Amino acid sequence: MIWMKYRKLLSLDVSILSLGASPFGGVFGDVEESSCINCVHAALDRGINYIDVAPYYGNTRAEAILGKALRGVPRDRYLLSTKAGRITDSHFDFSSGHLKRSVEQSLRRLGTDFVDILYLHDIEFAHPKQIFEEAIPCAIRLRDEGKVRFVGVSGYPLSVLERTLDSSDIEVVLSYCHYTIIDNSLSNLVPKVKAKGVGLVNASPLGMGLLTEVGPPSWHPADKRLRTVCKTGSDYCIRHGTSIAKIALQFSVSNEDVPTTLIGAASPETIMQNIKWIEEPLDEEMLRELKGLFSDVEGITWGSGNEEDWRDVG
Repeated sequence: MIWMKYRKLLSLDVSILSLGASPFGGVFGDVEESSCINCVHAALDRGINYIDVAPYYGNTRAEAILGKALRGVPRDRYLLSTKAGRITDSHFDFSSGHLKRSVEQSLRRLGTDFVDILYLHDIEFAHPKQIFEEAIPCAIRLRDEGKVRFVGVSGYPLSVLERTLDSSDIEVVLSYCHYTIIDNSLSNLVPKVKAKGVGLVNASPLGMGLLTEVGPPSWHPADKRLRTVCKTGSDYCIRHGTSIAKIALQFSVSNEDVPTTLIGAASPETIMQNIKWIEEPLDEEMLRELKGLFSDVEGITWGSGNEEDWRDVG
């Protein structure tokens, strides 16, 4: 029997848990293509209907694998988003020419005529003038051509996302690492998102690995203090017979104002475990204990992009 809750994301009925395909590109370590494909099928079979990817993940590998996984799957069984603008860790191109080529190439890799959402990827690395005067208008043209259903932006600094909301007609915002048990500052953006009728997608409920027993990858931008406190929280959960990842995921999907939460997975076992966890009630006592442990670091963030360029926007 399929168990899954759905909420409204714009006009779309979206599963409260959605699949992030960044691990398909090896972002968190080596993965087998067959495992990723089986992960997609397991997610769809259990009611997850939204998958997010980007050409940046694994230098297009994640998109290529996802395209293979979706081959033969009826298009109305899933919602799909990809991104454009970020090419490598340090190379970005938000010009209209690149965005158009990027989307066309993504569609070919994914084996579809359209994506449901196109995100301009990590816009804090671009100058706002280019985002507002070139990138967003280009994305809107792609929408008018039928290659994109909704136009969105993604990024880490909430101040950049908020200023973009104030100064443009974007339809969806993807925020990551800001609705977790160590940082729920995304809540401050919810009233504005709701007032403007904009869709909201929450990603990285485990803080890109901070809130796991394994811990974050070496490239994670968190400082030593935050890593240490999260490790303390994980060890506390283990001593009490639970997992910090379980509590963190349950917390993130519990907010009715957040339509869906993207979590990365690259194996059917991982996505099935995540689904099992959200079927269970949140341990409120354990959540309070963890909140207490994290009180000194709650809301701590890290720098990303060129935030100073965005200060005068809006």
